Amino acid sequence: MTKKRRKGSSNKISNLTNTILSILKKDRNQSFNYKQIAAKLGVDDASSRNQIIKKLQELLAKKEIEETERGKFKAIVTTEYHTGILDMASKGSGYIISPDFDEDVYIASNNINKALNGDEVEFYVYKRRKKGKFEGEITNIIKRAKSEYVGVIQIHSNYAFVVVNGNKMYTDIFVPINKINKAEDGDVVLVSLESWDPKEDSPKGAVLKVLGKPGEHNTEIHAILAEYGLPYEFPQEVEDYANNLDTSINEKEIAKRRDMRKALTFTIDPKDAKDFDDALSFEVLDNGLYEIGIHIADVSHYVQENTILDDEAYERATSVYLVDRVVPMLPEVLSNNACSLRPNEEKYTFSAVFHMNDMAEIKKQWFGRTVTYSDARFSYEEAQVIIENNTKVPSHKDISSIDTLIPEDIAIEEKEYHADKKVGYAVLKMDEMAKIMRGKRMKEGAISFDKVEVKFELDEQANPIGVFFKTSQDANKLIEEFMLLANKKVAEFIGKQSPKKTFVYRVHDEPDATKLATLQGVVSKFGYKLNFKDRNSIASSLNGLLRDVQGKKEQNLVDTLTIRTMSKAEYTTDNIGHYGLAFDYYTHFTSPIRRYPDVMVHRLLQHYLDGGKSANEAIYEEKCNHSSNMENLSTKAERDSIKYMQIKFMENHKNEEFVGVISGVTDWGIYVEIISNKCEGMVSVRDMNDDHYEFDETEYALIGRKSGVSYQLGEEVVVKVKSTDLVKKHLDFTLIGKPQIIQL
Repeated sequence: MTKKRRKGSSNKISNLTNTILSILKKDRNQSFNYKQIAAKLGVDDASSRNQIIKKLQELLAKKEIEETERGKFKAIVTTEYHTGILDMASKGSGYIISPDFDEDVYIASNNINKALNGDEVEFYVYKRRKKGKFEGEITNIIKRAKSEYVGVIQIHSNYAFVVVNGNKMYTDIFVPINKINKAEDGDVVLVSLESWDPKEDSPKGAVLKVLGKPGEHNTEIHAILAEYGLPYEFPQEVEDYANNLDTSINEKEIAKRRDMRKALTFTIDPKDAKDFDDALSFEVLDNGLYEIGIHIADVSHYVQENTILDDEAYERATSVYLVDRVVPMLPEVLSNNACSLRPNEEKYTFSAVFHMNDMAEIKKQWFGRTVTYSDARFSYEEAQVIIENNTKVPSHKDISSIDTLIPEDIAIEEKEYHADKKVGYAVLKMDEMAKIMRGKRMKEGAISFDKVEVKFELDEQANPIGVFFKTSQDANKLIEEFMLLANKKVAEFIGKQSPKKTFVYRVHDEPDATKLATLQGVVSKFGYKLNFKDRNSIASSLNGLLRDVQGKKEQNLVDTLTIRTMSKAEYTTDNIGHYGLAFDYYTHFTSPIRRYPDVMVHRLLQHYLDGGKSANEAIYEEKCNHSSNMENLSTKAERDSIKYMQIKFMENHKNEEFVGVISGVTDWGIYVEIISNKCEGMVSVRDMNDDHYEFDETEYALIGRKSGVSYQLGEEVVVKVKSTDLVKKHLDFTLIGKPQIIQL
């Protein structure tokens, strides 16, 4: 035993100088004596300890360490340290995104030092790699990105491991047998990361919740939410608090508000909507102008600051829209009842009211709390029928000529009816104004994203039985333009005040030049040319591209790539304008039922209308950052739920051949998006056995070494489902070939 231990000790101290320096540099703000260093090295024999003392004296003489007090040593740090966010690659290495470097810094797997994907880390750069790229080593984990993970538990006799979902997690999580929380072998679980001993390969954790069996629908949906730390139910005390709120409309509160119950008011929403957070009112004034009100549910009336309801809403920050369900920001008593502007009900609202002329120019504006009464509810399809049935807008005196017939197959109530002529006139007039406003926005440099949305037809068990595409029509754009108008004018109203006041803005920076260059390279393969000379030419060029690809096989690919060139929109108190909308001032005012920033905007607006002083900028900036982060997580969860449903849909179509477009090319294979349903999967280069294919980065193609046959981005191919994995959310295809070759 003694000989074996000494042999191990000898190995551990063979490069002792570097090892001691590494220990001292890792905790460079602390001092260590030789015993503490020996413990970290895992050696305890006298010979090893004597060598540690000797090496410490040598390092002290070289002035690489200092003696802070008798027998205690600390590293002398000359290296410059940086901070950044780690983005793990699939093979255990990663890249750090840091504001100190224009390019990402490569971190080899042996220099990750127990950091995980998304962690905020401290690192130093020690060399330039080939082509001048930087390489570094992580020295400290400043903040873990997350402490909870979803995975499948593997239970052994005395311990368990959780195999975490996703290819960016390079380690399993060890779970002591007394911390498996009644999980059974193979269950999908939520596990907390509790500690990670420096000597251990895997972190220790504890099972927080058993989510169910892999592949079961509710298990996978709950796993998606848990993966991003998103809740799927409200704590009972929050539900109780909300249920006990006074949601009655009373005279005392009405007296504090502008009474707009007599104004013609209606909502236009999706057919299956349950919460109506915005309504429009329309009146023709004696002076020939139109009074148009954008009325938003007064959520801040019910969700008061410093309550458990407000705390819960803030933590969630947004509603999450998955394929088969909505996870609301607010309990149902508010989101679907008290704050929902349902037809034939009085509601408290927060309103932006404009006097506008026929050219959609604003002559007067007013903001404040109101009480409203919704006269009618329309679906987008019903409003669209009215727009399509009337090719021109009659004069106000001739509204009897308006065709307001809503056919049975379109009607919400599933029976044919005639809508009120006054509402019909309001829809037509506001559609006319919306088109003028949209035209003006486009002229001023707004980007027109009318991306096709993939929707699923679900059966009673939430299984996907069909796929359909949703596009934005005139009725959708009518609502969009008036919501944009309210958001813009509220932001201008506060933003232009002097002295400057703290406010919550929705900002959007200019596109990234590198991403624009990549887009140009991709779309040129389809024959499109772009002009990125200046800001205006970028906007007009992108709009031209988005217009030209409409209805083409490559539309979804080009739409997606174009969106990726854009900076992410975010919430902040620092207004830099909104590039995509071509607005100098913009905020989110119109959806407080589903977005917490809108609640903050309502509170701040009322505070300033009451003559209040500027709010604390630091507090609101922190809330803005939280809201942006939660929005980002919810978007990822929504995408994962779509991917899950696509794979579930394709499981039932394994024997069919599909025509798809190559949507991505890498050295490990090609990604293919099926034209008929937008499902995307991968063809592995290992399965392309007819040749040896090599990746040509400049051509975005895999090219056969012998045949010269290429599979290039944007090309059509025929594929068949090879395998589906609902747990890992993988869809793999077998490549059949190119359509024209198959036809021959």
